[in-house]
Amino acid sequence: MKLIDDILKKPLWMNVLIGFGVAFCLFIIFFFSLGWITGNGETEKVPAVLGLDVAAAEKNLTALGFDVELQDSIYVDTLARNAVLRQTPEADEIVKKGRTVYLTINRVIAPQVDMPNLVGFSIKSAETYLKVLGLRLGSIQMVPDQNKNVVIDQLVNGQPIAPGSKIPSGTLIHFLVGDGGASAGMTMPDLVGLTYEQAKAQLLSLGLNLGVVAVNGSIVDSASAFVFDQSPSVYGSQIDSLGMPIKNAISKGASINLVLDKVAPVKAIRDSIQQ
Repeated sequence: MKLIDDILKKPLWMNVLIGFGVAFCLFIIFFFSLGWITGNGETEKVPAVLGLDVAAAEKNLTALGFDVELQDSIYVDTLARNAVLRQTPEADEIVKKGRTVYLTINRVIAPQVDMPNLVGFSIKSAETYLKVLGLRLGSIQMVPDQNKNVVIDQLVNGQPIAPGSKIPSGTLIHFLVGDGGASAGMTMPDLVGLTYEQAKAQLLSLGLNLGVVAVNGSIVDSASAFVFDQSPSVYGSQIDSLGMPIKNAISKGASINLVLDKVAPVKAIRDSIQQ
């Protein structure tokens, strides 16, 4: 009560002056203690945790006073599971102590994708398709087929895989690819409809031999006769990856037998012979 009486006895201007002085002192105290209250001035460099296991990364960060939060998880098949793929803030940034560092980690379980049907695609197109789906290109084995660099079959672990099958992202897909007939030598020439002289000239240019020559009926001048049939025939019984009949193969030095006729075969007869 005495303090209040003393204040009331003093002039008003003096009380106002004292009030301003007290407020100013409180402001100065608050201003200089603001850094201590907010932790201002206590900074730390963010360590690099990319590639570390998430448990090790969290241990390193919390030891320096950072909070840690898992922000996202994605899948990268070439990196270790649970490895840190991205951090925010980035390594070596100077930030306030206690700040939250957000981590993106690699998923433990690979997501499942549907195997596409890549048979009939060029190997380049098939490879691009695999990348889009998160699958990886394995081995490429060339097999006899007249369609060069075209996918003949698709395999996983050495076994054919049906389109639509569920497989983990990152799976290696192996391809059987057509060699364009390179492994089978040259393709069989089509001599039917040529004159006898034209057929002989073509055989010579290809390094092939003329075999047995048979004649339908009687021919006065073989030079003016036409090739009515040949053996081996141009096409075999197999079809390629696109459903087209495959030409027979023949090696240099082999012989082709001919059947001659004085009349050139019409297209209908010729097609029936080749089928």
